[in-house]
Amino acid sequence: MPNLRRKLPSSSSLFVFEAAARCGSFTRAADELCVSQPAVSRMLSRLEEHLGVQLFERTRGGARLTESGSILYRRVQEGFSTIESAISEIESRATGFETVTLSVSTAFTTHWLMPRMSRFSQRFPTVDMRYQLMSGRIGGPLVDVDLGMRYIDQGSLQATDTWGLPEITLPVCHPHYLQQVLRGAGRKQSPTLICMDDQDRGWAQEFGASGRLENAIVFSDYAVVVQAALLGQGVALGWLNVVSNCLAKGELVPAADRLRVTSRRCCLVTPGNRPLRPVVENIRDWIIEEMRADIARVDALYPHLGLAARVDSGV
Repeated sequence: MPNLRRKLPSSSSLFVFEAAARCGSFTRAADELCVSQPAVSRMLSRLEEHLGVQLFERTRGGARLTESGSILYRRVQEGFSTIESAISEIESRATGFETVTLSVSTAFTTHWLMPRMSRFSQRFPTVDMRYQLMSGRIGGPLVDVDLGMRYIDQGSLQATDTWGLPEITLPVCHPHYLQQVLRGAGRKQSPTLICMDDQDRGWAQEFGASGRLENAIVFSDYAVVVQAALLGQGVALGWLNVVSNCLAKGELVPAADRLRVTSRRCCLVTPGNRPLRPVVENIRDWIIEEMRADIARVDALYPHLGLAARVDSGV
């Protein structure tokens, strides 16, 4: 640590550097740190002079890290994350509660996690759960979270990725909609498709929908897509990791006897730059355990789909 102090003009320079690198702008970093932009610029110039390297390329409207800056930023992020985790652990020991932040979709949270929160609270009574929610497709890096759900190609799995389920989809609808519209006498009414705004709708052709899909309801949030299906508004493509609980309870039913299984995996991912706390590991394992229980219940209701076998084999 004495060596580190000699290598830096001041300890505060690392906080200024981290903010500027993350924001990509000296001005935005200054706003975040509640100082002036010239003060940030002077501090970073002093840091560059002290280290003898250029950390930023000043660009019009911002600042871009150089190769040396990227190396330093990566290590500073790791160090700050470790310190933050240590402080959180100390605070947890003092209060008796541990904060865990989960990066998931609004759909998974609304339709899978919330219905079983009482069981979660019984299992983890001292956990203060926080959420980083995504309304559309889930993806992107894990930033300031402990655990995330991501779809990952099988060949891209990392050591910190825990396999949950293959990516399995099937058309779903309300039981009443299945009987009255899809199986009604003569099928006089074309099915209404409930879709995401950027979703490939090729799956809908088996319902006899026209290529123009006049009977489509389009949303940007998959949680709303599932909710519309629950309200009997039409047929939606159901991602199993989201709709398994609804299928197990009979709130939704398969609208067709066809599953799609891709090469991607629904994984629970932990950030590589943050230590894996025991409570996070236990929550991860609980989610997988609950997913598996849902699959068993759905498989018992619809054995002809061969769901359990597809999950076990991943094909």
